[in-house]
Amino acid sequence: MAALPRFFSVSAAGMYKQCPRRWKHRYVDKLPDPPGEAAVVGTFAHRVLEILCDKDSKSRTIEEAKKIARDIWPETENGSDFKSLDLDEKKQKEFRWKAWVAIEGLWGLENPSEVNVLSTEKKISATLSDVPFFGVIDRLDQTSKGTAVTDYKTGKPPSPSYKDDALNQIVLYAAAVGCETGNLPTKGRLLYLGKDSLELEVDISEELVAKSTNQFAGTWEKLKDSCENDNFDTQVGPLCGWCPYAGICVDGQKEIKKRLAAGRMRTDAPALQLI
Repeated sequence: MAALPRFFSVSAAGMYKQCPRRWKHRYVDKLPDPPGEAAVVGTFAHRVLEILCDKDSKSRTIEEAKKIARDIWPETENGSDFKSLDLDEKKQKEFRWKAWVAIEGLWGLENPSEVNVLSTEKKISATLSDVPFFGVIDRLDQTSKGTAVTDYKTGKPPSPSYKDDALNQIVLYAAAVGCETGNLPTKGRLLYLGKDSLELEVDISEELVAKSTNQFAGTWEKLKDSCENDNFDTQVGPLCGWCPYAGICVDGQKEIKKRLAAGRMRTDAPALQLI
């Protein structure tokens, strides 16, 4: 029987729903799950914006963001995650450009100097529908209508049909803030930075919180069943091509080969190097 985790995050829940077997390898077997280039780009951009938004409002300029990016770049460049990408000089320049496009994208969605920032990178834990929740909120803002929970995304915006799924994360964050402070935030915001910049907003309500926390609890109950019975099914699909555990997953390997033969798998999928 596998032990339940002490806390359950949005990302862990998403991984379990995507593929229970991958969740097991990551959280039970503790196998390495190195971040890809997109994730490292996101981490660097998030760090720059965290430092920027911790400054007084008048200092939150593009010029200041450039200075911060230059100052902290060595931390990323010398970090194990970046080194594991094994990028040549050209690819490193492309990496820096992608990160800067994401950072600069914030100004296409708002003027940071006009935002009343309450906190950045706020760690929060709460019990949501009997689930031990943990998360890190990119930013809490004070608006004229109440508190807003703001989260940055450096990936592609979701299609309209997946908008509500994307906003579930911000609703859960808002629910956790409400548990901790006694005051439910009034708004949630997802800021998709980069060339495809987009802002998604949602008005937080008790009804919406109940819906999201119930769905979260449903995933937790399925996880409990998996852990109690030590049964973690493989769920195959196009994301098998990006799974770090493809080398030890027979079902995943079959799916990758099938999709590759049918021309439905990108030839640069990282998992192809593992099978």
